Order: sequence, then C-alpha cells, then structure tokens
Amino acid sequence: MLKIVKVHQYMTADLVCFAADTDLAKAIDQLLQHRISGAPVVDERKQLVGILSEGDCLKGVLTGAYFEEAAVRVGDVMCRTVDTVDVEADIVSVAERFVQTGRRRFPVIDGGKLVGQISRRDILRAVKHFNDHGAPKT
Repeated sequence: MLKIVKVHQYMTADLVCFAADTDLAKAIDQLLQHRISGAPVVDERKQLVGILSEGDCLKGVLTGAYFEEAAVRVGDVMCRTVDTVDVEADIVSVAERFVQTGRRRFPVIDGGKLVGQISRRDILRAVKHFNDHGAPKT
C-alpha cells in the first residue's frame, strides 16, 4: 500500500540552491550552515542545470589546492548529469532508485520545473508516518 504515498507529500520544497558561478567556498559554507549534503544548481530561469554534493566540494577543494587556484566555482565541480524524480512518483519506486543508484537525494521535477528535493531520510519519514498513521491525507 505504500505505493499510494507520493513524493510531493514528503519532499522538501524550500531548497537551498546555487548558481553555477557561486564561489565554492560560499557554497560549502551554505551546505554546512543548513546541515545538508548537497543542493541543486539552477540557472537564471531557475531551471535545473546540475547538482552539487559534498564529494564534488571535496574534489573542488583538492583541485584548487593542487593548482593553487583561488576561486573555484560551483559550475567547475558540480555534476551536470542529474537524475530526477517526478513530483507524482510513488515513494516505493523512489526507494528502489535510491538503492539501485546509491544516491542520497533526487531533485523533484513537475512539468520540467524544479519544485523540490527528496532524500533517503524523507522516504524513511514517509514509511514511519504510514506505519504509524496509515495513508497520508493529500
């Protein structure tokens, strides 16, 4: 019955996002401040163009240190190939994708537009709520 629970019911809609030209050090500060492990990267039209993870940040730090570059940008290190999920996807199919891909989060898309993000923890929260209370109200 968990297939009736949809991504939009548990996703995070209030996202920290970065622009590709954001200084990597500032992005790292934001990730730490908000206690998150990654965030979407969007263009001036708020279209998804990439995703920045802690691993990407580490690569950027090492690249900057190795080449003694002062200003590494988010766009230099972000992942441009982004797996997304649809806002109406069920949490079981998303849980399967988490297991198959090893990813920690997926941007959520509605009609091609970024509307949120779903994490492994969000899926676990949905399962707990379902187990405690039954199907959520839409």
